[in-house]
Amino acid sequence: MSLIASDQFRIVVGLGKSGMSLVRFLAQQGVRFAVADTRANPPELATLQRDYPQVDVRCGELDVDFLCRASELYVSPGLAIATPALQAAAARGVKLSGDIELFARHAKAPIIAITGSNAKSTVTTLVGEMAAAAGKKVAVGGNLGTPALDLLNDDVELYVLELSSFQLETTDQLNAEVATCLNISEDHMDRYAGMPQYHLAKHRIFRGARQVVVNRDDALSRPLIADQLPCWEFGLGKPDFKRFGLIEEGGEKHLAFQFEALLPTSALKIRGAHNQSNALAALALGHAAGLPMAPMLATLQTFAGLAHRCQWVRELRGVSYYDDSKATNVGAALAAIEGLGADIAGKLVLIAGGDGKGADFSALKAPVARFCRAVVLLGRDAELIAAALGDAAPLVRVNSLDEAVQRCAELAETGDAVLLSPACASLDMFKNFEERGRLFAQAAEGLQ
Repeated sequence: MSLIASDQFRIVVGLGKSGMSLVRFLAQQGVRFAVADTRANPPELATLQRDYPQVDVRCGELDVDFLCRASELYVSPGLAIATPALQAAAARGVKLSGDIELFARHAKAPIIAITGSNAKSTVTTLVGEMAAAAGKKVAVGGNLGTPALDLLNDDVELYVLELSSFQLETTDQLNAEVATCLNISEDHMDRYAGMPQYHLAKHRIFRGARQVVVNRDDALSRPLIADQLPCWEFGLGKPDFKRFGLIEEGGEKHLAFQFEALLPTSALKIRGAHNQSNALAALALGHAAGLPMAPMLATLQTFAGLAHRCQWVRELRGVSYYDDSKATNVGAALAAIEGLGADIAGKLVLIAGGDGKGADFSALKAPVARFCRAVVLLGRDAELIAAALGDAAPLVRVNSLDEAVQRCAELAETGDAVLLSPACASLDMFKNFEERGRLFAQAAEGLQ
């Protein structure tokens, strides 16, 4: 691993999970650095003080003069680079960077880089499992699981990274072997001035990429890149040359590449059209990176999906219960409603609501009208969702998740599915989306 020139001073801004990975990396490289955090008691402070007592830590309001002592600031994805102190330092010539930029400078193996408003964790995990099945020494992480810098190892043959728009804001040249933006829908509008700014942040993933994978069902996923760059496409329509898609054969839908059927969709463990799209995205990424088809298809037949992402919980009296608590934005909820709605015999009884992060819920109206028997609403922005849905489906208001599950059980009919897909963050009522999902599953399991 090449050493960073250590005559200059750096500052890690933000002491969460990725901040701590930066501390470990810089210390290991023998770099002079300090740490700053806007919070009085950041999550990793005790660990830092125990393991690196010599490191200067400044907590509380950011001091611009202190920041300007550094040649480079490694900014945590949790802190907006629009923060005035950071902008003031940048105006005085300090470079704003992040852990992914540093990772890209030091990674020796090819990188598969994945972003998108939705499904990036599922696709990242799936590609990682495909690579492992193909016998590759693969390291998977980034925004999901292990921070990127903690993955760096000379033995690794392939990196598979999930990246958020916040991480990409501080990444200049990722130089990925294969890069994709799976989809773009409104999210984090509490952090961005609007969709164009969010879109630009996501598309930084394509900087220096050698190949790209594009979702042909989402025009916003297509990068403005030179035509000579190899481009692979996936989508739910019929595939063509260099494209993955769906074809009908023997009365059954199959995942396909170009003109060849690969696997019947009924062989997938993960349900719904959105998961068929995820499977095709993973195949396109793996194929671009040179993974053989057989282990990739074998993986698709065993991969059961990730917790809280349209995860089957139980069946009771002909009604299935699905936990999609990870649907913290409108786009994710849309994917689940349309994907699962089209894949079941009956209708959906949807549980939605929470902290909407300033989103516009109007896109939910048409799919709710088409696929939902009823919508059970809870949380801070329940009334905003109700206003957006209008008369698309009967609406029921509740005060707790237990009550929501109880009402759904009363409303659902045989062949229906109860779907927790909130289209909102969970922090108004829960510790995180995982806790919300766990409590939903608990309530569903408790039904008699």
